[in-house]
Amino acid sequence: MTLYTAPSTRLPTEWLKTKLTVFKKIKRAGAIVAAVLVSTFQFVSCTKNASTIIIWTDRQELASYTELFNLTHKNMKAVAIYKESPIASLPPEKDEIQPDLIIGSWLKSSKTRKFFSPVGYLFDEEKLSKDDFYSQMLDYGILNNKQYLIPLSFNLPMMVFTEQNESLVENDHTLTPETVMIAGAKFNAQKDDTYTAIGYAPSWDMDFLYEATKIFGASYQEKGLAFSLNEAALNSTVDFMRQWTFNFNTSTATETDFQFKYLYMPKFKQVASGRTAFVFMTSDEFFTLSNEQALGLTFRWLVSNEGKAMVEDSLVTMGIFHNAHNKKGAETFIQWISNEATQTDLITRRETMNLDTVTFGIAGGFSALKQVNANVFPAHYRELLGNLPGEQSLELPLILPYRWPVLKEKVLDTYLQTTTDTALDLASDEYASIETLVEDSKRFAY
Repeated sequence: MTLYTAPSTRLPTEWLKTKLTVFKKIKRAGAIVAAVLVSTFQFVSCTKNASTIIIWTDRQELASYTELFNLTHKNMKAVAIYKESPIASLPPEKDEIQPDLIIGSWLKSSKTRKFFSPVGYLFDEEKLSKDDFYSQMLDYGILNNKQYLIPLSFNLPMMVFTEQNESLVENDHTLTPETVMIAGAKFNAQKDDTYTAIGYAPSWDMDFLYEATKIFGASYQEKGLAFSLNEAALNSTVDFMRQWTFNFNTSTATETDFQFKYLYMPKFKQVASGRTAFVFMTSDEFFTLSNEQALGLTFRWLVSNEGKAMVEDSLVTMGIFHNAHNKKGAETFIQWISNEATQTDLITRRETMNLDTVTFGIAGGFSALKQVNANVFPAHYRELLGNLPGEQSLELPLILPYRWPVLKEKVLDTYLQTTTDTALDLASDEYASIETLVEDSKRFAY
């Protein structure tokens, strides 16, 4: 892994300064909105019963989960309090009710470990079994050789297409960026030197480009106030995407013009339109489509050449707050929700209650429990029958800053959008390097 090796690819310096100024204004506005945000789950009075379990979470499903927990536990009650970013809300404000348990994304970073208590004893006391979980996900929850976080759910990247285009795809389960490129090129069609169909274009989706950098080995990781990355892998991704566009789609301008003309609808309609073969989605996006929307659609997991599926950065974990008033209650809730029978009930209950909020699986994703994915999910999502990545094929993210979504959008998306544009002269010296962008990202409020 390397840090800040300046590549030849650059962005306009003045443009960068403008973007940083605008972003700071957006962040100030966002702080005001967050300050007045009302909890979407349950109101908690200032008087807290000793048997109450206070859960801070960014997952809306916890409202329903705590309801079921309360129905099955007569001597204790769980209350879910919505926090847009639970980890950014720590430590609690003065006179604010402290959490006992925190469930959400972005809980793992060097700056957040101090807010959690080690939970390895739950396995030592056989309240949980390590064999039930994906081993890599348990390892993800380890900091300084101690288990601080318990995994709950995760999502995976995929390429979605219509069943009519199955002939374009040779593998029954996976696609790599290269095989997407080759299959997409077969779909391309022109009339009078104008494209009437383009199988897929790198410039259409920044999330796809970002996913490709992970597949190529960018290895993003928290470092100080910013992050480190493998710049050789990042630049290899840029080179690959530019050659894809040059060789099969003429130019980035051609791709974006085609997208503007034909692909102005939701992703599931884009492939159904017959104008393109593939769209990039994550598992939670695909499996929350209605039956009508998903009719005639299928997918392949997007993986590396080695068959590794990159687990989405926002996997959901659980941690006991270090100053928890009801530590035993937090332990009970973790033990309850990390149980195959409980998770089966949660999935079934959501379907039978016909809840207005459409969510996927457990806490918006696949379960961190292997047997739940193998035994329960295929019964509710038929596309998963015999089509789940194996444990050894999962690749977990490294430690990322809790503000990673902001950094990704403002640094990486900006960099990738510009450098993969075939109109850009990569040999120019008039552009800010990724090194400069990363360094300037330290200015963003942490």
